[in-house]
Amino acid sequence: MKASSPFSAMHRQLPGLVRSHSGLLWSMIKREVVGRYKGSAMGLFWSFVNPILMLAVYTFVFSVVFQARWSTGTGSKTEFALVLFAGLILFNLFSECVTRAPLLIIGNVNYVKKVVFPVEILPLIVLGNALFHFAVSFGVWLLFYLMFFGLPPLTILLLPVLLVPFIVLVMGISWFLASLGVYVRDVAQVVGIGVMVLMYLSPIFYPISILPEGFQTAMHFSPLSFVIEQARDVMMFNKGINWPAYGLYCLVSLLVCWLGYSWFSFTKKGFADVV
Repeated sequence: MKASSPFSAMHRQLPGLVRSHSGLLWSMIKREVVGRYKGSAMGLFWSFVNPILMLAVYTFVFSVVFQARWSTGTGSKTEFALVLFAGLILFNLFSECVTRAPLLIIGNVNYVKKVVFPVEILPLIVLGNALFHFAVSFGVWLLFYLMFFGLPPLTILLLPVLLVPFIVLVMGISWFLASLGVYVRDVAQVVGIGVMVLMYLSPIFYPISILPEGFQTAMHFSPLSFVIEQARDVMMFNKGINWPAYGLYCLVSLLVCWLGYSWFSFTKKGFADVV
């Protein structure tokens, strides 16, 4: 009998997990999204206001105060704002999932104590919430792009192709941190600091090309560098995907996802005893 690879086993388990609990997953994602704005006067409208305010503040600080300009394009403040925001919405998706992961299990003790509840879906619920806000922020970006530059290039249709391995990578990291956070409570603080540092060590506020060559190599080890630079290329600069690099990114994402999910599955048996 032919042995199945660990990747094929994960490929069977995860879709089955999502299918068998799709109703529960959808209802909890909906509750997560709505619950964030529960009790506020404007409700979900804040999900549109927040990215607009964030876009305005960062644009003022970096393009007006620091006089920053992008190395490609027209060099206008409006273009810089959209280039900056394209990186920020991807970083926010990453940050939302990763910073919340270490507290997911210890913050949902009532679910952990229930034998029938699939704790594996807790990171997926956070991902669903993060994807909702990503979609809203992308809608804001697209609206401003249409207002100032017209239709975006056709290469923007490649954006979902870039998002797939990125989401896979984020899930692997989230499963690992969600489990580790149960046994090492300091993880949440370390991750918070690490994500903040990663924001400035990724090409969000500046292109990698302006750095000295040695630093450029180091920057490519960031989990955000490839996807942010490629997303800008397809969204704004009418460039296609670097397919060899994309293939490597997919392999790394699958490996991280498999390791994260395997670690979570191995350690979850002790969650109830620890929390």
